[in-house]
Amino acid sequence: MRVLKVQFLLVVLFVSVALAAKWVPGGPTEQIKTTTQRILEIVKDPILKTPDKAEERRRLIWEEIDKRFDWNEMARRTLSIHWRKRTPEERAEFTRLYAKLLERTYLNRIEAYSGEKVLYLGERVEGNYGLVKVEIITTRNTEIQVLYRVKKKGEKWLVYDVSIEGVSLVNNYRKQFNAIITKSSFEKLMERLRAKVEKNES
Repeated sequence: MRVLKVQFLLVVLFVSVALAAKWVPGGPTEQIKTTTQRILEIVKDPILKTPDKAEERRRLIWEEIDKRFDWNEMARRTLSIHWRKRTPEERAEFTRLYAKLLERTYLNRIEAYSGEKVLYLGERVEGNYGLVKVEIITTRNTEIQVLYRVKKKGEKWLVYDVSIEGVSLVNNYRKQFNAIITKSSFEKLMERLRAKVEKNES
């Protein structure tokens, strides 16, 4: 499925080694690279590789990823026209569930990391928005084009979407969630998200 492919490759970006880069100091590429390096340190830490440290390792990895994503912006763009109709409480719960839905998927795939490499090819910044162009080199020497879409908040550049080979993570989920809401209701979507999250956490 395209969504699973997007999710897997997004994880690869956060646990790969940068081989080349063109960016402005303090810009979005540098901040994403910093996150990558921190996660690599956690993944490679021999103390955290023992079975009794599994939960701590996952928690530390997710904390780093969580710092680099703007979940509220991602949730707003994913719900699109349905976002305006939601109460602040509904928006907050949807954002929380959306992030939790992605959390377990990402963490599972990080543990399956097999040495993919990344080239940071450049960035474009316009005001508070930016793009970071990345190329993934798989273990089979296949090249995959990736675009990070980022938004600046204070001094931080936060990711709100990732496009892989022209396929947007946000657009994928927007289509799925819109279909559920249109055919049934927002409440039905929330029921499914709650059930999915509860299943992952059990």
